Amino acid sequence: MKIAQNFHMNGGTGETSYSSNSFVQKKGIEMTKPIIEEAMLDLISEHSAASPFNTSQCLNIADMGCSSGPNALLVVSYIVDIIHNKYIGTWDDVHGDRSPPHPKILVFLNDLPCSDFSTTFKSLGSFYDKLKENYKLAGTDDEPQHQPCFIAGIPGSFYARLFPDDTLHFVHSSYSLHWLSNIPQGIGKCNKGNIYMAGTSPPCVVEAYMKQFNADFKIFLRCRSKEVVKGGRMVLTILGRGDDGKIKEEDLDLFNIPHYIPSCSEVKSAILSEGSFYINRLHTFEVTWDGEDEGTICGDDDKQLFRSSNNVANCIRAATEPFLVSNFEEDIMDELFDKYREIIAARLCKGKSRHLCLVINDKGVKICIFSRHVLESGHISLHLSLVLFLML
Repeated sequence: MKIAQNFHMNGGTGETSYSSNSFVQKKGIEMTKPIIEEAMLDLISEHSAASPFNTSQCLNIADMGCSSGPNALLVVSYIVDIIHNKYIGTWDDVHGDRSPPHPKILVFLNDLPCSDFSTTFKSLGSFYDKLKENYKLAGTDDEPQHQPCFIAGIPGSFYARLFPDDTLHFVHSSYSLHWLSNIPQGIGKCNKGNIYMAGTSPPCVVEAYMKQFNADFKIFLRCRSKEVVKGGRMVLTILGRGDDGKIKEEDLDLFNIPHYIPSCSEVKSAILSEGSFYINRLHTFEVTWDGEDEGTICGDDDKQLFRSSNNVANCIRAATEPFLVSNFEEDIMDELFDKYREIIAARLCKGKSRHLCLVINDKGVKICIFSRHVLESGHISLHLSLVLFLML
């Protein structure tokens, strides 16, 4: 099976679409906003020091693994806001009320060719209108100097070159790099009864997944090191881990998901081995597993329990259904995820789940990873998350 042809999130805006079920991913992006801001301000400061208020050069930004829906434009809105506020503040100190010049911003949205770019592109008109209204930009639509930013789609795998040398100033990727370029070779029926690494998986399966992630991640870093200009930045958020069915058994035994949740040590090792980046410090943040506010507890509230478990089930369905359908029958999906929701509900009765995010920082690098959940009796089930801030 060719992953690039079969793997994508659920398209459209329906009940089980990624667009309608990416609330956990949104919270993760919101939590990394300070890191994105730090990276962009560092970048702007360097450019301003070299050529103050020079707006002739375009800032080229890529969001890799953007998928579809509102999250695809969330980081873009952050960046426009950061740049606008930076130049407004600096300009007002010297020039008063006159409108400040803004560097041109070109954003490339990247994902696999089979992804639903059209849903995102259909929302661009209202997105541009909102930006112009927020920043009170004057002029007409045919005057590009009044356009806050320009957005283009770049279909293709980020495990390959996507841009010419020295093209990008800033790269962002969130909840994408745990997806592998392919299913690890040689696992075959070794992982019998599982579709991923599990407690019953033999060591050879875990080793195969780890090697595939290590190779893929190094390729990603190597490709970006060529495409990002000297002094450019990257902010990456990656899922990670701490150091009865209608499906035929033989089909299940041959099915595996191209997905690996690395540990912090594995990510550190890959970065140091690849050689382009260096790590300095680490901190954490948490995001609830079901996307609800942190204070929301399921307990004996049946309505809240159903809502939370349904949120989790739909989120997983939005991300995995197309790949599952390519291997199994489409008509079992409703029953499959109804059963999955029941399993999640039973888990949420025991305690609220969160994503724990780790942030590693250095002069060139900051990282965050997400770990598998570990249920503490009566408390919280934790996911470890990893965010990287990288600089060439």
